[in-house]
Amino acid sequence: MIGKLTGTLAAKNPPEVLVDCAGVGYEVLVPMSTFYNLPALGEKVSLLTHLIVREDAHLLYGFATNDERAGFKQLVKISGVGPRTALSILSGMSVADIAQSVAKQDAARLTKIPGIGKKTAERLLLELKGKLGDALATGGTSVANDNQSDILQALVALGYSDRDAGLALKALPADVGVSEGIKLALKALAK
Repeated sequence: MIGKLTGTLAAKNPPEVLVDCAGVGYEVLVPMSTFYNLPALGEKVSLLTHLIVREDAHLLYGFATNDERAGFKQLVKISGVGPRTALSILSGMSVADIAQSVAKQDAARLTKIPGIGKKTAERLLLELKGKLGDALATGGTSVANDNQSDILQALVALGYSDRDAGLALKALPADVGVSEGIKLALKALAK
């Protein structure tokens, strides 16, 4: 799995960018929020990525922040929302705005995004409730470093909600290692 790319920005053609990493060019699809914050051509760029493998293609999606990537991953899990639709949603709204819409159950705001109809907006609100909305709307999961991000992802993969995992993460020391952090978080969640 390709989790991060760091290299030279070789080309920009929305929504696709070309990142040259030591002579290998990666075509990466990015939301417009990331695209607008890219450096000039020839400058160094670093993108968090998510690889989607289909029968006919391997598609690499890039994000400027961990919140964008986490939001993208939550969106593509929803029935009827593919990677292109998820990219469109993230291009039309920030993750915090999506979380706020989910918390307020505001379907009208989501339908303003091209390609999102009433039924899809209602499905997004239903599916994301308790996952994306509560954690970001309350500021629950601000990840300080890569170790905390890894710990959070491990807890979510084990079946804990974003909210519970975020609360367990807050109780950990800031400089804890990944394996030790997971152990401590699991002990805290077991209480």
